[in-house]
Amino acid sequence: MAIEHDYFGLLESGPDGSIFWSETIELGDQAVSVDLTAPDEDDVSAAALDVAAAMITSLEDVDRSARSAMLSELDDRTSEVIEFILQQQEQLGDDLEDFLVDISGDTHVDIIRSLRLMSMTILADEHGGTDPFAVLEYALDPDATDDVLLVNLNTDGDVQSVTSAD
Repeated sequence: MAIEHDYFGLLESGPDGSIFWSETIELGDQAVSVDLTAPDEDDVSAAALDVAAAMITSLEDVDRSARSAMLSELDDRTSEVIEFILQQQEQLGDDLEDFLVDISGDTHVDIIRSLRLMSMTILADEHGGTDPFAVLEYALDPDATDDVLLVNLNTDGDVQSVTSAD
């Protein structure tokens, strides 16, 4: 079977009934891998695809909202954002400045500003549910695939949580 959508085109299901769509989207000078997936085509509504398309076309705003959520966690010394930042400072040491796009004197803020949005995964079958609908993956060093922050969004595009990949 298949689902037709104005933005995604024809989404054909695999032999197991799952659907998958992938594209690389340009965001400023970054290439962001965007995937839409669902284990069962029957669990994907037209409304879910509309919301997914809206998130993709407004990726810059979604990114800004995610970074704002990260910044709001800087006051919580036990947050995963702080743990990630401290880990990056420890691992990179003097090389940290090589990864920063702007040096304002506030290293924590500079790291968040310098994170690269690597990917966005949309879990189309989670539309309207309590589990994340979209997951954004950020890394300071694009080659360090284990050192990432994940920002989980609900169907409304609101940040549910920010977690580290480990």
